[in-house]
Amino acid sequence: MFYSVETFFRCHGERLGLELVAGSRGIKREIKLPEVHRPGLSLAGYLKSYAGKRILTFGRVEIQYLRDLDPKLRVERLKAILTKLTPAVIVARHFRPPKELQILCEENNIPLFRTHMSTMNLIGKMTLLLNDEFAESTSQHGTLVEVFGVGVLIQGNSSVGKSEAALGLIERGHRLISDDIVRIKKREENYLEGFGAELTRHHMEIRGIGIINVANLYGAVCVRDNKSIDLVVELEVWDDLNFYDRVGLDEKYTNILGIKLPLHILPVKPGRDVVLLLETIALNHRLKAMGYNSAKEFNSKLLELISSKSQRRSSFK
Repeated sequence: MFYSVETFFRCHGERLGLELVAGSRGIKREIKLPEVHRPGLSLAGYLKSYAGKRILTFGRVEIQYLRDLDPKLRVERLKAILTKLTPAVIVARHFRPPKELQILCEENNIPLFRTHMSTMNLIGKMTLLLNDEFAESTSQHGTLVEVFGVGVLIQGNSSVGKSEAALGLIERGHRLISDDIVRIKKREENYLEGFGAELTRHHMEIRGIGIINVANLYGAVCVRDNKSIDLVVELEVWDDLNFYDRVGLDEKYTNILGIKLPLHILPVKPGRDVVLLLETIALNHRLKAMGYNSAKEFNSKLLELISSKSQRRSSFK
């Protein structure tokens, strides 16, 4: 993906208090790494393994160090770290950037910003923002709801009843995250977070009714902007020729962005309370997370019963 300094500045510049000082012609430079570098050792001349692809941040120490250098050496050290791949430079604590830094950034078309934020606070916030922007993502067709604190992604063929099932859950006090299209991002390489597009946020499409605003109808307590995805439920039309698991020992999984999620195939037909079944799936998932598996416990008791009966029969022979 191509992610530019201009995009970052437009989306997060106000939040970070960024002010463009020089190098405006390079505002469309690409940010290739979600990393921020504080060039302490690099300014001192140690350039071994120096990666020039990261955004540079100058704090109090770096500015004071540059001021103490001889002007000729100051330019030499700055030239060494300002490469063709450097996306941008940010001076923290609202320090005035050294004149040489401004000239070099203007000559090399490297955007130079300054901000009132402290150096460590700036680096921390920028790292979080960049990691979010560069996170692996995808979109899935379905409806994401929070049921008893569990993020449930409801999927299935068109018109199988996903939105209607979600609406029933909302009516019972559960919360909607997104309907129809769910955007998913991989967080910290170990879990998925789902959210909806800003335009359709808190809205649902119900056939025969049209577009409804869930927040307006049921209150703000019945919606939320994002939620971790804990399991996937696939609704399908009941097929009498198909065999459906009646015990629950055969656990199924699906894979989204390399993350394995529990998958439940839920057959739908007239008379089945899909909303109640979805609540049961969510509660059962919570029990499993606490180490209690109803199906395995039942199977264990069944095996013990069979074993005890076999032993009694053997004793009579």
